[in-house]
Amino acid sequence: MELPDLEPVKSTRIYAEIVRQVKALISEGRLKSGDQLPPERDLADQFRVSRTSVLEALRTLESLGLVEIRPGEGTFVREVSVESLIEPLAQVILSQREAVGELFEARRLLEPAIAGLAARRATHDDIEEMERILDEQAKEVAAGRTGLVQDAAFHAAIAQSVRNRAITRLVNALVDLLTQSREESLQTPGRPTRSHADHRRILDAIRRRNEGEAHTAMLDHLVAVEALVTGRSGEEARSGAAAKRKKLSPGRESP
Repeated sequence: MELPDLEPVKSTRIYAEIVRQVKALISEGRLKSGDQLPPERDLADQFRVSRTSVLEALRTLESLGLVEIRPGEGTFVREVSVESLIEPLAQVILSQREAVGELFEARRLLEPAIAGLAARRATHDDIEEMERILDEQAKEVAAGRTGLVQDAAFHAAIAQSVRNRAITRLVNALVDLLTQSREESLQTPGRPTRSHADHRRILDAIRRRNEGEAHTAMLDHLVAVEALVTGRSGEEARSGAAAKRKKLSPGRESP
């Protein structure tokens, strides 16, 4: 087997150039999950480099999670999931408390639009599952607990209902990263009850297939939670989002 369109390597950092070319083949879909790379000797011939440089490149690709080296079998392309792309970012964010505000901004950009899409795409079974989750949340709240598990499950169920795996995984990652902050917000007296009421409003809009109301209800919910966690007022969160939209909107001029 020969890999397509490889270029002779001339870079002084030879292994890095090999890594770049193999990564490009994977990102373009020309090397797919499960594909076996040629043996080291053949790769060295194709790249016109030493086997030592090839071995160093393969070890780098393995450390990046792009290939798997199986002793006695060869080197295989691994499945690259959304989670593996998000994980390095997640580790950085987890160590930086000040980034919580940026995570909430990401949620404000994504989840209202997803709720609107759910109003269009959610099936009867999806809506029944959301209803079941909120019934459980109501019981938890009535018992004096936070309902944190059901809170996360509800947001995940909305994302799942749009039938887009990338969206589902991104939302799950954001919710997971903010678990501690959400738990803190739900410790605020009255917050679990308010959160459940917000969720009911979102679900009602989805059930009625009202995309605009679903979008608004989700945005209101996220702004309220953000205000508790970050200390910003709801108006500050909204005005910040509005300012960004105005700045990004084409054809607008400052007065």
